[in-house]
Amino acid sequence: MAGAVGGTTSSAALQRRRALAGKSGYRGLVQNSRVFLIAVFASLGGLLYGYNQGVFSSVLDMYSFNARMASVTSNSGTKGWLVAILELGAWFGVLCTGQLADKFGRKRTILLAVVVFVIGVIIQTAAFQPVSIFVGRFVTGLGVGSLSMAVPLYNAELAPPEVRGSLVAMQQMSIVTGIMVSFWIDYGTNYIGGTGESQSEAAWRIPLALQLVPALILGVGVIFMPYSPRWLVAQGRDEEAIKVLCMTRELPEDSEVIQIEYLEIKAEVLFEAELEQAKYPQYQDGSKSSRFKLGLSKYTSLITNRTYLIRVAVGSLTMFFQQWTGINAVLYYAPSIFRSLGLSGNTISLLATGVVGITMFLTTIPAVIYIDQIGRKPVLVSGAIIMGVCHLIIAILSARFSDSWQSHTAAGWVACVLVWVFAAAFGYSWGPAAWVLVAEIYPISVRGPGMSIAASSNWMNNFIVGQVTPSMMEQFVLLFRDPTPPNTYFSITYGTFIFFGLFSLMGGAFVHFLVPETKGLTLEEMDLAFGDNSGTAAADREHMAEISKRIGLSQLTGEAEPGHAKPDISVDEKRSVEHSE
Repeated sequence: MAGAVGGTTSSAALQRRRALAGKSGYRGLVQNSRVFLIAVFASLGGLLYGYNQGVFSSVLDMYSFNARMASVTSNSGTKGWLVAILELGAWFGVLCTGQLADKFGRKRTILLAVVVFVIGVIIQTAAFQPVSIFVGRFVTGLGVGSLSMAVPLYNAELAPPEVRGSLVAMQQMSIVTGIMVSFWIDYGTNYIGGTGESQSEAAWRIPLALQLVPALILGVGVIFMPYSPRWLVAQGRDEEAIKVLCMTRELPEDSEVIQIEYLEIKAEVLFEAELEQAKYPQYQDGSKSSRFKLGLSKYTSLITNRTYLIRVAVGSLTMFFQQWTGINAVLYYAPSIFRSLGLSGNTISLLATGVVGITMFLTTIPAVIYIDQIGRKPVLVSGAIIMGVCHLIIAILSARFSDSWQSHTAAGWVACVLVWVFAAAFGYSWGPAAWVLVAEIYPISVRGPGMSIAASSNWMNNFIVGQVTPSMMEQFVLLFRDPTPPNTYFSITYGTFIFFGLFSLMGGAFVHFLVPETKGLTLEEMDLAFGDNSGTAAADREHMAEISKRIGLSQLTGEAEPGHAKPDISVDEKRSVEHSE
């Protein structure tokens, strides 16, 4: 993902800055205390997102929660809405965040999202009626969706470029950590007051309330964090941006690293502004109407341009297949799934659910380390095949033993192990790799709108999966006609596993046959891979090179005059160049 972003600056500037900068990767995170603080900050955002994905799974299975909310949990349709309404809120949150982050800044947007999130959690924790859970989860979803977009954006813009890849890895790790932690907290609190009729309502209120701890730390912490230097430059507050760079890099203003990074940011901001002005001159008067039409035009251009439309389809379908592997059906309803596979007792099913979190956590570690070496397609295709096979074998075992699990405990445990293998396969493949692929396929000029469409596809399909899974588990049956008279129809109730298994395999086929390998491709090569012969990336790169030369970035790195000594250009001199344009 970091590599894709790197194409926005000149290669000479990139190489020069890397030569001057400190350590990269995880070493770079720990050698600078302020950078390390940014990394911790990134982890809190991911932890909140992951915790929220997993916590409600086991809460749904707790006796005291079902006793309190029986009017909705006893019906598969309303139970699905109870789970999925958070994803619906998150979808709206994602849609609103882009405009809020650009207008008010990433920092203020995160603070607002935390406030919304906290309100939603309080409503859920204090709920005595189902309507409070519905409202609370929707409001919480608004905050989660906004944070899932705003926090990575803020951290990517605030952190040094040399450690952005590690921040992406930490973000993914913190998400699966949040999922794992939520499962085991649920397992522990399930014992409060007992696991049956005597169970205290604290068993489910405490896991929900614990979300407030990282949320409040995040909210208080962001107050003391600086504004994004990129947002400051976009607002014309260059002096403040330079001070932020100096503070976070622990370097003086005349440092060449600071000068290069500042001008890289300046070049990107100018590139986007000039491109926008050239493509949409009719919407440059600054009015609300023009800003709305400008935003709408950016999205319609992705649909009217054939090569852009292909990339939008690839990005959206990748997110579609990621969700329809059934991963969130497992995360949201794992205890129910394990019970359907023969595990008896609420406690045992919660314990098995906790193992899901551990397997996802462990398999994500090698994924974030080796994905750039292996490539995106092999990881995605192999993961899809493993997940599909796991689903289909579980379906076969369910068909054979669903009416007699107690006398075939070995078969039941094999099915449970296959659920863990499925979670492990997702953890190393479609979890991290789908997002990496989607971030790389768009040219610079349309990356923002393209990524937001992919994120919307992810959350909307997440919502649909969460909503329909309970009904599928109860009512999705496959009908077969008995060949012998009277030719009556009979049904099987394991159709859900076949359904997700086929979609997993279809996702693998989609990637194998229709998605190009993006590992190591330049932006120009990416154009060719998607059949774009218009030279979009080449034109973008030429435009960026012209801006770099204009503001002094090329001269600073010696790119303009190869073989000549690099001129000593101060930050003040560069500012005067920019202000004279």
